Amino acid sequence: MDWTEKYRPSSLAEIRGNDKARDALREWADTWEDHREAVVLHGSPGIGKTSAAHALASDEGWATIELNASDSRTKDVIERVAGEAAKSGTLTAGEAGRRVVILDEADNLHGNVDRGGSAAITSLVKEASQPMILIANEFYDMSNGLRNACQDIEFRDVSKRSIVPVLRDLCRKEGVEYDDAALDQIAEMNSGDLRGAIKDLQAMAEGRDRIGADDVVTGERDKTEGVFNYLDTVIKEAGAEEALKASYDVDETPDDLINWIEDNMPKDYEGEELAVAYDFLSNADRWLGRVRATQNYTFWRYAGDNMTAGVAAARREPKGGWTRYGPPSYWSKLGRSRGTRNKRDYIARRIAEAGGVSMSTARREILPHLSVMTHHCKNRELTVAMTAKYELEAKHVSFITGSGEDTNKVQSIVEDAERLREERAVENAGGAFDNAHAGDGAAPDSGSDDGEPAQAALDGADGESADGDDADEATDEADADDDSQSGLTDFM
Repeated sequence: MDWTEKYRPSSLAEIRGNDKARDALREWADTWEDHREAVVLHGSPGIGKTSAAHALASDEGWATIELNASDSRTKDVIERVAGEAAKSGTLTAGEAGRRVVILDEADNLHGNVDRGGSAAITSLVKEASQPMILIANEFYDMSNGLRNACQDIEFRDVSKRSIVPVLRDLCRKEGVEYDDAALDQIAEMNSGDLRGAIKDLQAMAEGRDRIGADDVVTGERDKTEGVFNYLDTVIKEAGAEEALKASYDVDETPDDLINWIEDNMPKDYEGEELAVAYDFLSNADRWLGRVRATQNYTFWRYAGDNMTAGVAAARREPKGGWTRYGPPSYWSKLGRSRGTRNKRDYIARRIAEAGGVSMSTARREILPHLSVMTHHCKNRELTVAMTAKYELEAKHVSFITGSGEDTNKVQSIVEDAERLREERAVENAGGAFDNAHAGDGAAPDSGSDDGEPAQAALDGADGESADGDDADEATDEADADDDSQSGLTDFM
Protein backbone atom coordinates (compact mmCIF):
# COMPACT_ATOMS: atom_id res chain seq x y z
CA MET A 1 0.00 0.00 0.00
CA ASP A 2 1.18 3.50 -0.82
CA TRP A 3 2.62 4.99 2.37
CA THR A 4 1.31 8.46 1.50
CA GLU A 5 -2.21 7.01 1.75
CA LYS A 6 -1.50 4.56 4.56
CA TYR A 7 -0.14 7.31 6.81
CA ARG A 8 -2.21 10.25 5.54
CA PRO A 9 -2.85 12.63 8.47
CA SER A 10 -6.24 12.11 10.07
CA SER A 11 -6.12 15.40 11.97
CA LEU A 12 -4.77 18.88 11.28
CA ALA A 13 -2.52 18.44 14.30
CA GLU A 14 -0.58 15.82 12.30
CA ILE A 15 0.16 18.17 9.36
CA ARG A 16 3.91 18.93 9.28
CA GLY A 17 5.81 21.96 8.12
CA ASN A 18 2.95 24.43 7.56
CA ASP A 19 1.84 25.46 11.04
CA LYS A 20 0.77 28.97 9.99
CA ALA A 21 -1.33 27.67 7.09
CA ARG A 22 -2.77 24.91 9.28
CA ASP A 23 -3.89 27.41 11.92
CA ALA A 24 -5.37 29.71 9.28
CA LEU A 25 -7.36 26.82 7.81
CA ARG A 26 -8.74 25.89 11.23
CA GLU A 27 -9.72 29.51 11.84
CA TRP A 28 -11.48 29.61 8.46
CA ALA A 29 -13.52 26.55 9.44
CA ASP A 30 -14.31 27.80 12.95
CA THR A 31 -15.58 31.14 11.61
CA TRP A 32 -17.28 29.83 8.46
CA GLU A 33 -20.77 30.64 9.74
CA ASP A 34 -19.71 34.29 10.01
CA HIS A 35 -18.14 34.75 6.55
CA ARG A 36 -19.51 31.77 4.52
CA GLU A 37 -16.70 32.07 1.98
CA ALA A 38 -14.82 29.36 0.10
CA VAL A 39 -11.06 29.04 0.65
CA VAL A 40 -8.22 28.32 -1.78
CA LEU A 41 -5.24 26.32 -0.49
CA HIS A 42 -2.34 27.02 -2.84
CA GLY A 43 1.33 26.09 -3.07
CA SER A 44 3.71 23.58 -4.66
CA PRO A 45 2.65 19.95 -5.24
CA GLY A 46 3.29 17.42 -2.49
CA ILE A 47 3.30 19.75 0.53
CA GLY A 48 0.06 18.68 2.20
CA LYS A 49 -2.75 20.83 0.79
CA THR A 50 -5.15 17.99 0.00
CA SER A 51 -4.22 16.12 3.18
CA ALA A 52 -4.95 19.26 5.21
CA ALA A 53 -8.38 19.61 3.60
CA HIS A 54 -9.35 16.03 4.45
CA ALA A 55 -7.82 16.28 7.92
CA LEU A 56 -9.90 19.38 8.61
CA ALA A 57 -13.05 17.57 7.48
CA SER A 58 -12.19 14.73 9.87
CA ASP A 59 -11.61 17.12 12.77
CA GLU A 60 -14.88 18.95 12.12
CA GLY A 61 -16.93 15.82 11.43
CA TRP A 62 -17.81 17.06 7.94
CA ALA A 63 -18.74 14.68 5.14
CA THR A 64 -16.74 15.29 1.94
CA ILE A 65 -17.50 15.48 -1.76
CA GLU A 66 -14.35 15.62 -3.90
CA LEU A 67 -13.72 16.39 -7.57
CA ASN A 68 -10.13 15.95 -8.71
CA ALA A 69 -8.23 16.22 -11.99
CA SER A 70 -9.20 12.70 -13.09
CA ASP A 71 -12.90 13.62 -13.01
CA SER A 72 -14.72 15.44 -15.78
CA ARG A 73 -15.34 18.94 -14.46
CA THR A 74 -17.54 20.56 -17.05
CA LYS A 75 -20.18 23.09 -16.09
CA ASP A 76 -22.87 20.38 -16.06
CA VAL A 77 -20.87 18.02 -13.84
CA ILE A 78 -19.91 20.72 -11.36
CA GLU A 79 -23.48 21.98 -11.07
CA ARG A 80 -24.87 18.46 -10.72
CA VAL A 81 -22.33 17.00 -8.29
CA ALA A 82 -20.58 19.78 -6.42
CA GLY A 83 -23.52 22.15 -6.74
CA GLU A 84 -25.95 19.80 -5.08
CA ALA A 85 -23.48 19.01 -2.32
CA ALA A 86 -22.58 22.65 -1.67
CA LYS A 87 -26.16 23.88 -1.65
CA SER A 88 -28.16 21.08 -0.08
CA GLY A 89 -25.96 18.04 0.56
CA THR A 90 -28.43 15.68 -1.16
CA LEU A 91 -25.59 13.52 -2.51
CA THR A 92 -24.18 12.65 0.89
CA ALA A 93 -26.71 9.93 1.68
CA GLY A 94 -28.67 12.14 4.02
CA GLU A 95 -25.90 12.51 6.60
CA ALA A 96 -26.47 15.22 9.14
CA GLY A 97 -24.15 18.14 9.72
CA ARG A 98 -21.91 20.11 7.40
CA ARG A 99 -20.68 18.84 4.04
CA VAL A 100 -17.50 20.20 2.52
CA VAL A 101 -16.79 20.22 -1.23
CA ILE A 102 -13.09 19.72 -2.07
CA LEU A 103 -12.08 20.68 -5.61
CA ASP A 104 -8.50 19.64 -6.41
CA GLU A 105 -6.41 21.35 -9.12
CA ALA A 106 -8.78 24.30 -9.35
CA ASP A 107 -6.10 26.12 -11.36
CA ASN A 108 -6.07 23.42 -14.03
CA LEU A 109 -9.42 23.71 -15.77
CA HIS A 110 -9.08 23.90 -19.53
CA GLY A 111 -9.93 22.35 -22.85
CA ASN A 112 -12.99 20.38 -23.91
CA VAL A 113 -12.70 18.12 -20.88
CA ASP A 114 -13.55 20.92 -18.41
CA ARG A 115 -15.53 23.26 -20.67
CA GLY A 116 -17.30 25.96 -18.68
CA GLY A 117 -15.98 24.59 -15.39
CA SER A 118 -14.19 27.74 -14.22
CA ALA A 119 -17.26 29.95 -14.60
CA ALA A 120 -19.43 27.32 -12.89
CA ILE A 121 -17.05 27.12 -9.92
CA THR A 122 -16.97 30.92 -9.59
CA SER A 123 -20.76 31.01 -9.53
CA LEU A 124 -20.93 28.11 -7.11
CA VAL A 125 -18.57 29.57 -4.48
CA LYS A 126 -20.71 32.70 -4.39
CA GLU A 127 -23.93 30.77 -3.81
CA ALA A 128 -22.80 27.79 -1.71
CA SER A 129 -24.49 27.18 1.61
CA GLN A 130 -21.86 24.59 2.57
CA PRO A 131 -18.07 25.02 3.01
CA MET A 132 -15.91 24.71 -0.12
CA ILE A 133 -12.15 24.12 -0.28
CA LEU A 134 -10.35 24.70 -3.58
CA ILE A 135 -6.81 23.40 -4.04
CA ALA A 136 -4.36 24.91 -6.54
CA ASN A 137 -0.67 24.83 -7.33
CA GLU A 138 -0.67 28.26 -8.99
CA PHE A 139 -3.00 30.75 -7.28
CA TYR A 140 -2.59 33.38 -10.00
CA ASP A 141 -3.42 30.91 -12.78
CA MET A 142 -7.00 30.96 -11.48
CA SER A 143 -9.38 33.57 -12.87
CA ASN A 144 -9.65 36.96 -11.16
CA GLY A 145 -13.32 36.36 -10.42
CA LEU A 146 -12.62 33.06 -8.71
CA ARG A 147 -9.69 34.42 -6.68
CA ASN A 148 -11.72 37.41 -5.50
CA ALA A 149 -14.61 35.21 -4.41
CA CYS A 150 -12.46 33.14 -2.02
CA GLN A 151 -10.19 33.51 0.94
CA ASP A 152 -6.71 32.16 0.26
CA ILE A 153 -4.14 30.35 2.37
CA GLU A 154 -0.61 29.72 1.10
CA PHE A 155 1.16 26.47 1.91
CA ARG A 156 4.95 26.77 1.77
CA ASP A 157 7.43 24.10 0.71
CA VAL A 158 8.13 21.76 3.62
CA SER A 159 11.61 22.35 5.00
CA LYS A 160 14.20 19.59 5.31
CA ARG A 161 14.08 19.80 9.09
CA SER A 162 10.33 19.09 8.97
CA ILE A 163 10.63 16.24 6.46
CA VAL A 164 13.31 14.23 8.30
CA PRO A 165 11.24 13.58 11.48
CA VAL A 166 8.36 12.33 9.32
CA LEU A 167 10.69 9.89 7.55
CA ARG A 168 12.09 8.69 10.90
CA ASP A 169 8.57 8.05 12.18
CA LEU A 170 7.63 6.06 9.08
CA CYS A 171 10.77 3.91 9.39
CA ARG A 172 9.91 3.09 13.00
CA LYS A 173 6.32 2.19 12.10
CA GLU A 174 7.48 -0.04 9.23
CA GLY A 175 10.30 -1.65 11.25
CA VAL A 176 13.03 -0.34 8.94
CA GLU A 177 16.38 0.66 10.40
CA TYR A 178 18.10 3.69 8.91
CA ASP A 179 21.17 5.89 8.87
CA ASP A 180 20.47 9.53 9.66
CA ALA A 181 22.55 10.50 6.62
CA ALA A 182 20.24 8.49 4.36
CA LEU A 183 17.13 10.29 5.57
CA ASP A 184 18.91 13.63 5.25
CA GLN A 185 19.76 12.85 1.62
CA ILE A 186 16.17 11.85 0.81
CA ALA A 187 14.84 15.06 2.36
CA GLU A 188 17.46 17.17 0.60
CA MET A 189 16.92 15.79 -2.87
CA ASN A 190 13.15 16.27 -2.69
CA SER A 191 13.51 20.02 -2.09
CA GLY A 192 10.43 20.66 0.01
CA ASP A 193 8.18 17.94 -1.45
CA LEU A 194 7.08 15.83 1.52
CA ARG A 195 5.01 13.46 -0.59
CA GLY A 196 7.95 12.85 -2.92
CA ALA A 197 10.23 12.17 0.04
CA ILE A 198 7.80 9.56 1.44
CA LYS A 199 7.50 7.86 -1.94
CA ASP A 200 11.30 7.73 -2.28
CA LEU A 201 11.64 6.30 1.22
CA GLN A 202 9.10 3.56 0.47
CA ALA A 203 10.85 2.67 -2.79
CA MET A 204 14.25 2.42 -1.05
CA ALA A 205 12.84 0.42 1.86
CA GLU A 206 11.34 -2.21 -0.46
CA GLY A 207 13.06 -5.51 0.29
CA ARG A 208 15.44 -3.97 2.87
CA ASP A 209 15.64 -4.11 6.64
CA ARG A 210 17.98 -1.13 6.75
CA ILE A 211 18.53 1.97 4.62
CA GLY A 212 22.09 3.27 4.52
CA ALA A 213 23.50 6.37 2.91
CA ASP A 214 24.88 4.25 0.05
CA ASP A 215 21.37 3.00 -0.74
CA VAL A 216 20.11 6.49 -1.57
CA VAL A 217 20.34 7.21 -5.27
CA THR A 218 20.96 10.94 -5.38
CA GLY A 219 19.56 13.05 -8.15
CA GLU A 220 16.42 14.98 -8.96
CA ARG A 221 13.08 13.40 -9.72
CA ASP A 222 12.50 13.82 -13.45
CA LYS A 223 9.12 15.33 -14.18
CA THR A 224 9.69 15.93 -17.88
CA GLU A 225 9.94 12.41 -19.30
CA GLY A 226 6.37 12.63 -20.57
CA VAL A 227 7.17 15.87 -22.38
CA PHE A 228 10.09 14.33 -24.29
CA ASN A 229 7.93 11.41 -25.35
CA TYR A 230 5.25 13.81 -26.47
CA LEU A 231 7.71 15.84 -28.56
CA ASP A 232 8.47 12.67 -30.50
CA THR A 233 4.75 12.15 -30.97
CA VAL A 234 3.81 15.62 -32.19
CA ILE A 235 6.93 16.36 -34.27
CA LYS A 236 7.71 12.96 -35.79
CA GLU A 237 4.90 10.46 -35.56
CA ALA A 238 1.30 11.48 -35.00
CA GLY A 239 -1.36 12.89 -37.24
CA ALA A 240 -3.28 16.01 -36.22
CA GLU A 241 -6.00 14.28 -34.18
CA GLU A 242 -3.61 11.91 -32.41
CA ALA A 243 -1.24 14.77 -31.52
CA LEU A 244 -4.11 16.74 -29.99
CA LYS A 245 -5.41 13.80 -27.93
CA ALA A 246 -1.91 12.90 -26.75
CA SER A 247 -1.43 16.44 -25.41
CA TYR A 248 -4.17 15.82 -22.82
CA ASP A 249 -1.82 13.44 -20.98
CA VAL A 250 1.13 15.86 -20.79
CA ASP A 251 1.65 17.47 -17.40
CA GLU A 252 2.31 20.94 -18.82
CA THR A 253 0.09 23.99 -19.24
CA PRO A 254 -0.34 25.36 -22.78
CA ASP A 255 1.85 28.34 -21.77
CA ASP A 256 4.75 25.96 -21.11
CA LEU A 257 4.01 23.38 -23.79
CA ILE A 258 4.24 25.94 -26.60
CA ASN A 259 7.80 26.74 -25.50
CA TRP A 260 8.79 23.08 -25.52
CA ILE A 261 7.45 22.67 -29.06
CA GLU A 262 8.82 25.98 -30.36
CA ASP A 263 12.39 25.31 -29.18
CA ASN A 264 12.56 21.70 -30.39
CA MET A 265 10.57 21.78 -33.62
CA PRO A 266 13.41 23.29 -35.75
CA LYS A 267 15.57 20.27 -34.92
CA ASP A 268 13.39 18.15 -37.24
CA TYR A 269 11.39 20.56 -39.41
CA GLU A 270 12.82 22.66 -42.22
CA GLY A 271 11.76 24.74 -45.19
CA GLU A 272 8.06 25.00 -45.93
CA GLU A 273 6.94 22.69 -43.12
CA LEU A 274 8.84 24.79 -40.59
CA ALA A 275 7.23 27.99 -41.90
CA VAL A 276 3.75 26.45 -41.75
CA ALA A 277 4.36 25.10 -38.24
CA TYR A 278 5.49 28.54 -37.06
CA ASP A 279 2.25 30.01 -38.43
CA PHE A 280 0.30 27.59 -36.24
CA LEU A 281 2.45 28.44 -33.21
CA SER A 282 1.85 32.14 -33.90
CA ASN A 283 -1.90 31.52 -33.85
CA ALA A 284 -1.54 29.57 -30.60
CA ASP A 285 0.41 32.41 -29.05
CA ARG A 286 -2.35 34.87 -29.95
CA TRP A 287 -4.93 32.69 -28.22
CA LEU A 288 -2.70 32.45 -25.13
CA GLY A 289 -2.49 36.25 -25.15
CA ARG A 290 -6.28 36.42 -25.08
CA VAL A 291 -6.31 34.07 -22.10
CA ARG A 292 -3.92 36.35 -20.21
CA ALA A 293 -5.90 39.45 -21.17
CA THR A 294 -9.39 38.12 -20.38
CA GLN A 295 -8.73 35.29 -17.89
CA ASN A 296 -11.03 33.18 -20.08
CA TYR A 297 -9.37 29.79 -20.02
CA THR A 298 -11.71 28.29 -22.60
CA PHE A 299 -9.37 29.92 -25.15
CA TRP A 300 -6.71 27.39 -24.12
CA ARG A 301 -8.59 24.94 -26.32
CA TYR A 302 -7.84 26.92 -29.48
CA ALA A 303 -4.22 27.46 -28.47
CA GLY A 304 -3.87 23.71 -27.93
CA ASP A 305 -5.42 22.91 -31.31
CA ASN A 306 -2.88 25.10 -33.11
CA MET A 307 0.26 24.11 -31.22
CA THR A 308 -0.44 20.36 -31.37
CA ALA A 309 -2.69 19.38 -34.27
CA GLY A 310 -1.44 22.30 -36.37
CA VAL A 311 2.25 21.50 -35.89
CA ALA A 312 1.64 17.81 -36.62
CA ALA A 313 -0.32 18.67 -39.77
CA ALA A 314 2.55 20.88 -41.00
CA ARG A 315 4.81 17.84 -41.35
CA ARG A 316 5.50 17.11 -45.04
CA GLU A 317 7.58 13.95 -44.77
CA PRO A 318 8.23 11.18 -42.21
CA LYS A 319 10.78 11.90 -39.49
CA GLY A 320 12.94 9.09 -38.21
CA GLY A 321 15.89 8.52 -35.95
CA TRP A 322 16.64 9.95 -32.55
CA THR A 323 16.68 13.69 -31.81
CA ARG A 324 18.25 15.28 -28.74
CA TYR A 325 15.34 17.35 -27.45
CA GLY A 326 15.86 19.72 -24.55
CA PRO A 327 13.98 22.12 -22.27
CA PRO A 328 13.13 25.58 -23.61
CA SER A 329 16.19 27.82 -23.87
CA TYR A 330 14.97 30.19 -21.13
CA TRP A 331 14.51 27.28 -18.76
CA SER A 332 17.97 26.00 -19.66
CA LYS A 333 19.41 29.28 -18.45
CA LEU A 334 17.49 29.17 -15.21
CA GLY A 335 18.26 25.51 -14.56
CA ARG A 336 16.73 22.17 -15.26
CA SER A 337 16.92 20.46 -11.90
CA ARG A 338 14.00 20.03 -9.55
CA GLY A 339 15.68 22.11 -6.86
CA THR A 340 16.41 24.95 -9.26
CA ARG A 341 12.86 25.00 -10.59
CA ASN A 342 11.58 25.16 -7.02
CA LYS A 343 13.77 28.21 -6.37
CA ARG A 344 12.52 29.83 -9.56
CA ASP A 345 8.89 29.11 -8.71
CA TYR A 346 9.26 30.34 -5.12
CA ILE A 347 10.65 33.66 -6.38
CA ALA A 348 7.98 33.93 -9.06
CA ARG A 349 5.27 33.26 -6.48
CA ARG A 350 6.58 36.02 -4.22
CA ILE A 351 6.70 38.44 -7.18
CA ALA A 352 3.19 37.44 -8.26
CA GLU A 353 1.77 38.01 -4.79
CA ALA A 354 3.48 41.36 -4.35
CA GLY A 355 2.65 42.65 -7.84
CA GLY A 356 -0.75 41.11 -8.42
CA VAL A 357 0.37 39.35 -11.59
CA SER A 358 0.27 35.72 -12.69
CA MET A 359 3.05 33.24 -11.99
CA SER A 360 3.66 33.01 -15.72
CA THR A 361 4.12 36.78 -16.03
CA ALA A 362 6.43 36.81 -13.02
CA ARG A 363 8.57 33.98 -14.45
CA ARG A 364 8.79 35.18 -18.02
CA GLU A 365 8.64 38.97 -17.83
CA ILE A 366 9.69 40.25 -14.40
CA LEU A 367 12.26 37.69 -13.22
CA PRO A 368 14.55 38.06 -16.26
CA HIS A 369 14.60 41.85 -15.80
CA LEU A 370 15.45 41.50 -12.12
CA SER A 371 18.26 39.12 -13.05
CA VAL A 372 19.76 41.71 -15.39
CA MET A 373 19.34 44.64 -13.01
CA THR A 374 20.89 42.82 -10.03
CA HIS A 375 23.54 40.87 -11.96
CA HIS A 376 26.34 39.88 -9.54
CA CYS A 377 24.78 42.27 -6.99
CA LYS A 378 26.41 45.27 -8.69
CA ASN A 379 23.43 47.42 -7.80
CA ARG A 380 23.55 46.52 -4.14
CA GLU A 381 20.81 48.90 -3.01
CA LEU A 382 18.33 47.46 -5.48
CA THR A 383 19.35 43.91 -4.58
CA VAL A 384 18.75 44.55 -0.86
CA ALA A 385 15.38 46.18 -1.64
CA MET A 386 14.39 43.23 -3.81
CA THR A 387 15.47 40.72 -1.16
CA ALA A 388 13.48 42.52 1.53
CA LYS A 389 10.42 43.01 -0.65
CA TYR A 390 10.09 39.36 -1.62
CA GLU A 391 11.48 37.86 1.64
CA LEU A 392 14.22 35.98 -0.19
CA GLU A 393 16.88 33.72 1.31
CA ALA A 394 20.50 33.51 0.21
CA LYS A 395 19.78 30.70 -2.26
CA HIS A 396 17.13 32.83 -3.97
CA VAL A 397 19.40 35.88 -4.18
CA SER A 398 22.12 33.66 -5.64
CA PHE A 399 19.67 32.29 -8.20
CA ILE A 400 18.65 35.75 -9.44
CA THR A 401 22.01 37.53 -9.33
CA GLY A 402 24.35 34.71 -10.32
CA SER A 403 26.56 35.35 -7.28
CA GLY A 404 27.54 32.44 -5.03
CA GLU A 405 25.12 31.58 -2.25
CA ASP A 406 27.87 31.36 0.39
CA THR A 407 29.74 34.52 -0.63
CA ASN A 408 30.05 37.39 1.84
CA LYS A 409 28.35 39.61 -0.71
CA VAL A 410 25.14 37.59 -0.82
CA GLN A 411 25.13 36.84 2.92
CA SER A 412 25.48 40.54 3.78
CA ILE A 413 22.65 41.43 1.39
CA VAL A 414 20.35 38.94 3.10
CA GLU A 415 21.31 40.31 6.52
CA ASP A 416 20.70 43.91 5.41
CA ALA A 417 17.37 42.92 3.90
CA GLU A 418 16.32 41.31 7.17
CA ARG A 419 17.22 44.48 9.07
CA LEU A 420 15.30 46.52 6.51
CA ARG A 421 12.19 44.40 7.01
CA GLU A 422 12.49 44.73 10.79
CA GLU A 423 12.90 48.50 10.55
CA ARG A 424 9.84 48.75 8.35
CA ALA A 425 7.82 46.64 10.76
CA VAL A 426 8.73 49.00 13.60
CA GLU A 427 8.05 52.09 11.51
CA ASN A 428 4.70 50.80 10.33
CA ALA A 429 3.68 50.09 13.89
CA GLY A 430 4.69 53.62 14.88
CA GLY A 431 2.89 55.39 12.06
CA ALA A 432 6.07 56.33 10.20
CA PHE A 433 4.52 56.25 6.73
CA ASP A 434 5.10 60.00 6.49
CA ASN A 435 8.79 59.36 5.82
CA ALA A 436 7.92 56.95 3.03
CA HIS A 437 5.64 59.53 1.42
CA ALA A 438 8.34 62.13 1.65
CA GLY A 439 10.79 59.80 -0.02
CA ASP A 440 8.30 59.02 -2.76
CA GLY A 441 7.78 62.68 -3.47
CA ALA A 442 11.47 63.21 -4.14
CA ALA A 443 11.39 60.89 -7.13
CA PRO A 444 9.59 62.54 -10.05
CA ASP A 445 7.35 60.42 -12.18
CA SER A 446 8.26 57.10 -10.48
CA GLY A 447 5.33 54.72 -10.61
CA SER A 448 3.43 56.67 -13.30
CA ASP A 449 2.92 53.51 -15.34
CA ASP A 450 0.61 51.22 -13.34
CA GLY A 451 0.83 48.56 -16.01
CA GLU A 452 4.60 48.05 -15.85
CA PRO A 453 5.12 44.64 -14.18
CA ALA A 454 8.62 45.31 -12.92
CA GLN A 455 7.48 48.56 -11.29
CA ALA A 456 4.47 46.80 -9.76
CA ALA A 457 6.69 44.07 -8.38
CA LEU A 458 9.14 46.43 -6.70
CA ASP A 459 6.59 49.02 -5.55
CA GLY A 460 7.00 49.52 -1.85
CA ALA A 461 10.73 48.71 -1.83
CA ASP A 462 11.56 52.41 -2.04
CA GLY A 463 11.14 55.47 0.06
CA GLU A 464 13.70 54.61 2.73
CA SER A 465 16.14 57.34 3.72
CA ALA A 466 18.99 57.57 6.20
CA ASP A 467 19.96 60.36 8.58
CA GLY A 468 22.97 62.68 8.35
CA ASP A 469 26.08 61.34 6.62
CA ASP A 470 24.34 58.07 5.84
CA ALA A 471 21.87 59.92 3.67
CA ASP A 472 24.71 61.56 1.72
CA GLU A 473 26.42 58.23 1.23
CA ALA A 474 23.17 56.65 0.01
CA THR A 475 22.76 59.50 -2.47
CA ASP A 476 26.34 59.08 -3.74
CA GLU A 477 25.78 55.35 -4.19
CA ALA A 478 22.55 55.94 -6.05
CA ASP A 479 24.31 58.41 -8.38
CA ALA A 480 27.08 55.89 -9.05
CA ASP A 481 24.52 53.23 -9.83
CA ASP A 482 22.75 55.57 -12.24
CA ASP A 483 26.02 55.99 -14.13
CA SER A 484 26.53 52.24 -14.49
CA GLN A 485 22.92 51.14 -15.11
CA SER A 486 20.71 53.80 -16.58
CA GLY A 487 17.00 53.65 -15.82
CA LEU A 488 17.26 51.75 -12.53
CA THR A 489 16.04 54.76 -10.55
CA ASP A 490 12.63 54.00 -11.99
CA PHE A 491 12.61 50.88 -9.83
CA MET A 492 14.08 52.38 -6.65
